[in-house]
Amino acid sequence: MTITLEEAEIILDQIADALPSAIFNGLNGGYVLTAETKIDKNGLYILGHYNVEPNGLGRYITVYYGSIAAVYGNMNEHGWRRQLKDVLHHELTHHLEHLAGDRSLEIQDEVDKARYLS
Repeated sequence: MTITLEEAEIILDQIADALPSAIFNGLNGGYVLTAETKIDKNGLYILGHYNVEPNGLGRYITVYYGSIAAVYGNMNEHGWRRQLKDVLHHELTHHLEHLAGDRSLEIQDEVDKARYLS
């Protein structure tokens, strides 16, 4: 059973509301759940993305509902909640590391992708 985009938005808001508000400092564009399915140049689905606009004009998180649905199929609500939480937490970690000038997770993502592709 796949949940709707609207149901996923409610779940994502509940997950975000459970986090300390300080985590969102500097994330002036917040987060958005889009119906889009996003695939990278290697054919891998992108579940979420931390966006930093040039010249400091904005920081925001995009969560790709279409990609999550494509990768994980017909999950129940618990599965959707788990995946949405994992994606949001992952992208928030990118945000916090970016603010701190740290690229550890970005580097680890590249290592993990290279390992997966080999």
